[in-house]
Amino acid sequence: MSDVAQLVRAVHLGDSALPVGAFAFSNALEAAVEEGAVADPESLAAFVAAVTGEAASADGVALLAAHRAAAAGDEDGARRADAALLARKTDEELRTQCVRMGHKLAEVATSITDSPAVARWRSAVDAGQTPGTYPAGLGVVCAALGVGEEAAFAVHQHGLAVMITGAALRLMRIDHRQTQRILGALADGVAADYASAADTDLSDMSAFTPQLGVLSAAHTRAHVRLFMS
Repeated sequence: MSDVAQLVRAVHLGDSALPVGAFAFSNALEAAVEEGAVADPESLAAFVAAVTGEAASADGVALLAAHRAAAAGDEDGARRADAALLARKTDEELRTQCVRMGHKLAEVATSITDSPAVARWRSAVDAGQTPGTYPAGLGVVCAALGVGEEAAFAVHQHGLAVMITGAALRLMRIDHRQTQRILGALADGVAADYASAADTDLSDMSAFTPQLGVLSAAHTRAHVRLFMS
């Protein structure tokens, strides 16, 4: 695959219009705004940086492991990465977010490509043979489409940031120019996070984020909610 074709594939998968249900989730931003932890562009930028940094050490590691396994034709390896990530998703809402988006991705991916590997992944997800988390699924789909692991990692991290900033536009007094500035500043952090995740074994994957867990738990008790997480 040419570099241009790979870039187009990555842009396609990273498009916020890809129907995987990201619009329904805020990744605990709604609770952070309600609790006053995020109240302006600066605190939103810090929140995005914290969440994407945390995701790199868990979701990102699983994504890379699944991508490498899928690229090598090791479907069991991709499923192990999938199961290992879900085991570390202890928060109910964030766990639901991860799996629901993953199931939608598996469904959408079979419309994007006729890859037998993607078809088998969706069948395994539908049959409950693997959890079908979004990061692991993205790794499998990107490998099948010829999108390299660095680009796949970037798609995931950018998509997470877009999910949060998109929610911010509905939750805060902030405009598109401010959210785009936050997204634009993400590049250097993603590069550093990839370098770290690329050298992390699946067994060393870490998802310890007590602050995010507390916010998500608070969101569960909210009487009125715009988002599912």
